Amino acid sequence: MARGGRLTMRGACDARRCPPRRLYDILCAAMANRPFAYHAIELPGGGRVIDRGSGMVELAPVAPAAGAAATVISAGIHGNETAPLELLLDLANDLDAGSLVVGAPVLLIVGHPAAIVAETRYIDTNLNRLFVRPAAAGAGGEYARARELMDAVDAFWSAHGQAAPPDDQRATPLHLDLHTAIRESRYPRFAVEPFADRATPPSLWRALAAAGLQAVLSQHAPSPTFSHYSRAEHGIAAFTLELGRVAAFGANDLAVLAPVADWLAARVAGAPAAEAAVSTMAFFRVVDELRRVGDDFTLGFDDEVANFTAFDVGRVIARDGAAGATVVADAPVYVVFPNANVERGARAALLARPAPGP
Repeated sequence: MARGGRLTMRGACDARRCPPRRLYDILCAAMANRPFAYHAIELPGGGRVIDRGSGMVELAPVAPAAGAAATVISAGIHGNETAPLELLLDLANDLDAGSLVVGAPVLLIVGHPAAIVAETRYIDTNLNRLFVRPAAAGAGGEYARARELMDAVDAFWSAHGQAAPPDDQRATPLHLDLHTAIRESRYPRFAVEPFADRATPPSLWRALAAAGLQAVLSQHAPSPTFSHYSRAEHGIAAFTLELGRVAAFGANDLAVLAPVADWLAARVAGAPAAEAAVSTMAFFRVVDELRRVGDDFTLGFDDEVANFTAFDVGRVIARDGAAGATVVADAPVYVVFPNANVERGARAALLARPAPGP
C-alpha cells in the first residue's frame, strides 16, 4: 500500500491498484460502499470468510485454537478515521497470503461506508452516539446503520460470547472499536474503557500496555458508543482505541501502530498476545461531561488544544447561551474530545481527572 501520497479510499482499493485478494477485496468493496457478491470463501491458511451483512465479515476457524475466545474488531464508525481501516486491510493481506491463520471466531466490521466514501466523520448525525436501542429508532442512514451493527453483534455474541476465566486475556471475549482522534493528544494512543459494574481483567490491561497504548480513560456513566454496547448488553470486555490523529488514507504512520496490529493478529489466531507492565500507562477517570445546550456555544480555549490538557480551578472552559458558563471547580480537570461543532444536546467534551491504575 502506498505511503505518503494522498489516496481516496475508493482509489486505494481500486482493482487497478490492488490485485484480487479475496478478503482484501471484500473489505475494499465495503470501504468503497459498493456491493461484493459472496457467501462464504476459504482462506488459504485455514478459515472461512462468511458474509454477515454490508461491511460485516465473520472469520470462522476450521481448526479452533483451544481456549481462544471470540473478538469483534470494528473500524470506520467515523468515516474519516482511516488508520484503523488500513490496519484491517493489512490484516486481510496476511489472511489472504496464509501467513495468518484463523484460530478463533472474529467479526470484522467496516462501520460507516457512506461516510468513508465521503471522507467525512458522518453524514447526518454521529453514528457513535446511536448504539442504544431507543436512540437508534430514528429515521435516516446513521440510525439504520446503528441497528444493523447492533443486530450483527447481538447475533455474534449470542453464538460466541462464552464466559471467560477471571484473568486470561486470550480466553476473554473482546470488542475492540478502532478510532483516531480529531485533534492532537498528550497521549496519542489511548483506550477508553466503557462504564461497567464489573472490573476489566488485569491481563487485558497488560495487553493494552504491550500494544503501545499510553493512557486509559475510564467512563463514569453509560454512553451510547459501540464499545459500550457490547459491554453493557452482552457483558463483553470492550475498549474504544484512539490510535493517533485523523489523517488522509495512505498518509498514516502505521509503524507506530505495529504493536496494535500484532495484538489484532494474535486475537485472530487465537494465540497469546504480548503483555507489559500497566505502569507504562497513565490512568484517568471521567468526572463529568460538557454538553452543548444552546445554539450560541463556544469552548474557552483554542481549537488546537490537545486531548488531556489540564485546566486549573476557576478557568472558564465553555460558554453556552442557554446553559451559561462552565467553570472548573474543586480540582483541575483534563479535557478530552473537545468539539464545539456538535449538535445541540450532544457531548462537547469529557472532563477527567487522574485515577489509580488497576
